[in-house]
Order: sequence, then C-alpha cells, then structure tokens
Amino acid sequence: MVAAPASDRLSSVPVRQALSRRWSLVLRRYRNAEVTWLLFLGLVTLLLGFALWRSDVVPVTSLMIPMVLASSALNPRTLPWFVVYVLGVMVIVVAATANDQLDGRRVGGVVVSFAVGLIILVSSFRRSQLGVAGARSESMLVDLRDRITKQGHIPNLPEGWYAEAVTRSAGASSFAGDFMVASLSRDGRHFEVAVVDVSGKGEQAGTRALLLSGAFGGLLGSMPATNFLPAANDYLLRQDWSEGFATAVHMSLDLATGQFEIRSAGHPPAVQMKAGSGRWAVHEAEGPILGLMSDAEFTTVTGTLNKGDALLMFTDGLVETPTRDISLGIDKLLGQGERLLRSGFEGGARRLIVQNDSMNDDRALFLLHRR
Repeated sequence: MVAAPASDRLSSVPVRQALSRRWSLVLRRYRNAEVTWLLFLGLVTLLLGFALWRSDVVPVTSLMIPMVLASSALNPRTLPWFVVYVLGVMVIVVAATANDQLDGRRVGGVVVSFAVGLIILVSSFRRSQLGVAGARSESMLVDLRDRITKQGHIPNLPEGWYAEAVTRSAGASSFAGDFMVASLSRDGRHFEVAVVDVSGKGEQAGTRALLLSGAFGGLLGSMPATNFLPAANDYLLRQDWSEGFATAVHMSLDLATGQFEIRSAGHPPAVQMKAGSGRWAVHEAEGPILGLMSDAEFTTVTGTLNKGDALLMFTDGLVETPTRDISLGIDKLLGQGERLLRSGFEGGARRLIVQNDSMNDDRALFLLHRR
C-alpha cells in the first residue's frame, strides 16, 4: 500500500476542521433556539397562571396553549419536563383558588388539560425515537419527499427529443411506492431511465422507495446497461426486508441513432407508438421480480425510435384494477393514448395519467417522443 503524501494529509486537516466547526455551529444554533423557546414558553405559562389566579375570566384550558406550542418547538427529551411544569403550575393555581373559584367548569378544564398533556407526552415518547421536535420532524419528511421527486428529474435531452415523467400516489399522499430514476451520459449520447414499483403503496412504501431511489439512481449510468437490473436485484436481496421486492422496467437509448434496449423485472411492458403506421408495439421483456431470487437473468428487447415515434413506460397502478386484467388495462391506456396524443406530445404524460386517474394505487408514467 502506498502512503499518501504528507502534503495531502496536511491539506485534509483544514477540511476536517472546517466541517467540525460548521457542525458545532449548527448544534449551537439548534440548542440556542430551543433554550429561547423554553424560556419564552415558561414565561408565557407563568403569565397565564398569574392571570388564572387573579381573574375568573381566564379559563384553565388556556394553559394548553404553551403545551401545544412546545410540542412543535421543543426536543422530545425536553418536552415531557415542560408538560409536567405546565401541569404543576395549573395544579398550584387551582389549589390556591379552590375556596372561591372552584366549580364544575374549572374542574372540567383541569381534566381536559391533563388529557391533552397525556396525549402530548405519548407523542413525545414516539418522537424520541427520531430525536427531533415535531416541526423539525415534519420538515425532514418534506425534505425526504422532495428528494424522491428530484431523483425522478429528467435531464435535459438533446434537441429533437422530448421526455416527461409524472407520478401520483394512492389517496393523494405525498409519498408513493412508484418512482423513476434517469441518467444522461456525459457526452449527451446515451440516456437511461428506470420506472420502479415498490411493494406496497402510499406511505407504507414511501420509505422503501426513498432508499431504493437513491440506490438505483447511483447505479443507473455508472455501469453497463446489462448490469443494472442484476445489480438492483442484488441490492434488494441484501436488504432482507419482509416485503423486499419491487418490479422495474429499464430502458437504455442511443440518442444519436434512436436504438434502444428494454429489460424488465416482472413489470408491465413498455409500449411504442410508431408514427409510420400509427399503431402501438408492445415490448414485453421477461425477467423475475427484484428481490426474490439470486442470480436472476433478464432478457433484452431491442428496437428503434424513429422520428415521430413515442415510447411509454408505466406502473401497474395505471392499467390494473381488482376487477380488470392488466392486458385489458393496457389496451385501454393505448386507446386513450392514441386519442389524447393526437393533439401533441407536450404534456401528454400528464393528460394520460389524469385520464386514467385512480386513487387506489400509486401510478407512474414516463413518455419519450422523438420529434
């Protein structure tokens, strides 16, 4: 093994120091913000407790305001102590005014406040597994959703090509088990795209889809196209998930010649509209579902996209229902595609997925057109 030059080792020291300082600054800002919230909410609690003691107009339930605010602003490890503090202030004030202001309404307010405090405590115990406050955990979920969306971003293709990708989730959720990843080579000649359907739907499949979209996005374009599905299959097998399977269709395209290769892993076939005849050609490649068996083999279907041709790749949520076979769903999709795409391919994927919109399953559709 060859040791790194001393200059390289020394040059890496400032980088590590800079990263360490930045991380320390982030932690310091987080802690300072939490301390500020804690002091502010503690003061608000005292003011409300004083108003509750001096006036019979202020309801006991007003002390729920700082508790609710704290559930979004404080760390789950700090939140339980603050809830106990608020409830303690409430008990002290109610006990101090028990002789002249204690009635059924005030007792009911105390009971309701304790119930709300219990709910907040239970929520904080669940959030303690994540270790961040409610508002921050929600922003993390939003960030995860945006990362899934960015993985499916279609790169800018050369002149003469149009591509569009649309995904929809079951029940209009922000998370879906269907996703797409795409890659364009550095020389701008070879384009690859994979449409993936993870087992499950909606939020249940969203976390697995996030992990797989990052992994598949890293694999796509970094190896020969023939190796992508076998590598994706090996990755899924290593996860050892109880529901660790997915279907996928993968296409690699030479943008100069229009020649393409399609491989499938238990996924609905890709379909091609041929401009010369106006007919649809179904490219059904064979291959096992990802994550079920090792040493899987995937057949290759080849073809050419001539000028005016279009290609569709989609998930089964767009063509299959409990009461309709997938082949009938594909025929229906092709019929609608032939009608809707007559007005142009711009925005065609969005029009098609709206026409076939179903709230019961995740859907994804990729459209490629050679102008």
